[in-house]
Amino acid sequence: MNIIIFIIILLVLVVSHEFGHFILAKKSGIRVDEFAFGFPPKIASIKKGETTYSLNALPLGGYVKIFGENPDEDSLNGPDKDRRFINKPKYIQAMVLLGGVAMNFLLAWILLSFSFVSGLPTSVGTQETGVVKNAMLTVTHVAENSPAFDGGLQVGDKILNMQAGILSTEIPSVESVQYFVARHSNEEIKIIFERGKGEILETSITPKTGIAGSDKPAIGISMDSIGILKLPIHKALVSGLKLTWDLTITTAVGLFDLIVNSVRGTADISSVTGPVGIVGIVGDAVSFGFVYLLSLTAIISINLVIINLIPFPALDGGRLLFLLIEKIKGSRISPKIANTVNAIGFGLLMLLMVVITYHDIVKIVK
Repeated sequence: MNIIIFIIILLVLVVSHEFGHFILAKKSGIRVDEFAFGFPPKIASIKKGETTYSLNALPLGGYVKIFGENPDEDSLNGPDKDRRFINKPKYIQAMVLLGGVAMNFLLAWILLSFSFVSGLPTSVGTQETGVVKNAMLTVTHVAENSPAFDGGLQVGDKILNMQAGILSTEIPSVESVQYFVARHSNEEIKIIFERGKGEILETSITPKTGIAGSDKPAIGISMDSIGILKLPIHKALVSGLKLTWDLTITTAVGLFDLIVNSVRGTADISSVTGPVGIVGIVGDAVSFGFVYLLSLTAIISINLVIINLIPFPALDGGRLLFLLIEKIKGSRISPKIANTVNAIGFGLLMLLMVVITYHDIVKIVK
């Protein structure tokens, strides 16, 4: 089931992205030869007008084949040469290339806005409008090899009570839990918590010092008071746009740091998640509820915005870089060079996908 949901999410993301290219190319008078979901081999296709709509076997993306984007003899000298991509003004070419990321940003905005209308999990005190209801102390991070990790606590667990002997926390809060843990250093603490949709569990954990370099007793978790924020549609649209923008900036900074660390040789590639890993994350989101699934889809869509803007061959950002180079030099890049560089870039991206998928599988096996 998780795989089916993941493919549906991927379908929505890819179709949205490619529709951005597709509609702007059509509106600009550029011929669009194919609109495809997935990569070959082809499973099925149908032709309407001048465009073939294809379903391919490898659901790892998709593409729109725009006439003249990768110049060949037909696009350079054929009867439709006036409708080729590279024959349009540079600003129109840039607009078509940016259409995909614009649609992904718009999709994320719509999904997050709908999440606010439905009820989005939100940290108490961080919202600028509305009232957060049913707030509960929630685990937001579990340090590896910590007492909490060994005790089975997971991100998303809601702490209901902590007990040590006859003592217990009355109303769990970040401060009360920290005080309770510090007070019962080296004592076994029973933690009662809620997981998923109402499953009540308990575990026993003994605090210890030295976690994350701290000399205070700790169990190795970060916590926050999280509840449900529901907004009317007009406020949801404003908050959805702000959250989409904030997540876009955060994602861009995170990806930049990853690239810098990769150049330095200090990046941890195992922290990057590919399709196999995302299937597992989708399963977790489904177990928490539909709103979590919408939010996850929005986050993936934002990631596609940032990734596609990277100035790397075969990505939209790489093609935009080619446009900039052509504008500066005042002439077109040789079609042979452009096609070769894009083909090499695509091959490297597929190789990277294989490496990331391998690490995903290794993490599952472990």
